[in-house]
Amino acid sequence: MKKKVLSVLLSATMLTGLLAGCGSDGGAQTSENTADNTQTQTDAAADTNTDAAAETKEDETQTDAAATDANAGDAAGEAVTLKWAIWDKDTTPYWNALKEAYEAANPNVTLEMVDLGSADYMTVLATELSGSGSDFDVVTIKDVPGYATLVSKNTLEPLDSYISAAGIDLSQYGGVDKQVTVDGSLYELPFRNDFWVVFYNKDIFDAAGVDYPTNDMTFEEYDALARQVADPTFGSQIYGTHYHTWRSAVQLFGVLDGQHSILDGEYDFFKPYYEMVLNQENDQICRNYADLSAEGLHYSAAFSSGDVAMMNMGSWYISTLISSLANGEYDSSLCGNWGLVKYPHADGVEAGSTLGTITGLAVTSVSANKDAAFAFVEWVSGAEGAKVMAETGNFPALMNDEVAGIIAGLEGFPTDEASKEALSVSNLYLEVPYAENVSQINDILDTYHKSIMNQEVTIDEGIASMNEEVGKVLGQ
Repeated sequence: MKKKVLSVLLSATMLTGLLAGCGSDGGAQTSENTADNTQTQTDAAADTNTDAAAETKEDETQTDAAATDANAGDAAGEAVTLKWAIWDKDTTPYWNALKEAYEAANPNVTLEMVDLGSADYMTVLATELSGSGSDFDVVTIKDVPGYATLVSKNTLEPLDSYISAAGIDLSQYGGVDKQVTVDGSLYELPFRNDFWVVFYNKDIFDAAGVDYPTNDMTFEEYDALARQVADPTFGSQIYGTHYHTWRSAVQLFGVLDGQHSILDGEYDFFKPYYEMVLNQENDQICRNYADLSAEGLHYSAAFSSGDVAMMNMGSWYISTLISSLANGEYDSSLCGNWGLVKYPHADGVEAGSTLGTITGLAVTSVSANKDAAFAFVEWVSGAEGAKVMAETGNFPALMNDEVAGIIAGLEGFPTDEASKEALSVSNLYLEVPYAENVSQINDILDTYHKSIMNQEVTIDEGIASMNEEVGKVLGQ
């Protein structure tokens, strides 16, 4: 299913938040291990909406009226405190930036951030919300499997009536909202978006006398280019491309057509991509998976070493790359001359089709301040919140001309037009669409990905096992 164009640009002030890496390992791998690590309207609209909600309830019972008074505290100018669940408060710049900006615009609102840590955030959050004493008003949704768990436990408030009353245009999120809609209802609004691109080392291509990759490469062209620039000579080896050990680095090539997803239950469409990568590995075009796993080589170390021509990776790495070059952690003579292009694609698939992960905000079903909580969610996921996200060096889910203009003076981002164009996405598909059993499916696909890449089983055997085991889950 094709999504509307989502033009994504990087902030001109990215360096202010870069040492946090934008959750660099983080946002990316929500699909692999549910967090190997994630997007607003104006204040006036938020206030108007909560006023309307309060007026609608004036004639209800005394109990409902009391509840309305509590919920509409923000709109009425009464002091209200919203308890907000987050992770990594001290190392993620946008949490405090969003809090300060919203409180400045809404002086009667106090945001109380509760840091639940990042490693097991969604598990801890589910436990908190399942407890009788939970008093969170707003919770941050880190990944789709965790979202599925919270929805199934009835801990999140459906947002449809709020969205309708506020007149929010969901198309501004490029169709991502449809991929997390549950039985016709939406329980979160996205405020951050990360997506996959191809990073490349211009110096390697220049030295080889090979043209740079382009924003419209088929997989055949991408494979040929990697082979053309690679040099297997021992001691001066150059890898034409690099794949991190996450299954998404290989499997998700297959979902770019919009016809398949990891929820299908039949995974024969993975085969040509496993064949391409394993053939590259056997021909020393890319590093060996088994060696990468054993050594624990991080993708950032691979690219910054200066012997990798291309690497498919998420947009979160842009900020890490810029900051690490700026502070001298990376040797600029090895990887300082870099660029971006869009993901390669199969024949017949539109250039700019890519994979993404989102981070969203939700209102809890137990909140005593639901109207005020939604007003905050609406603001963060709309235009004002998007501007704050961009100013801290992160990719908001919503882009407009004002937010795009922030990038004008960006220092460290490639100046070539192709790299700027690479940030324009035509079709954005979630790495992990919503499903109640998505965690089980993830585990199965990950297990057999490892088996295939370690060459413990053949591609056909591994895919047959995926089909069988996921088929059992889907048949439950």
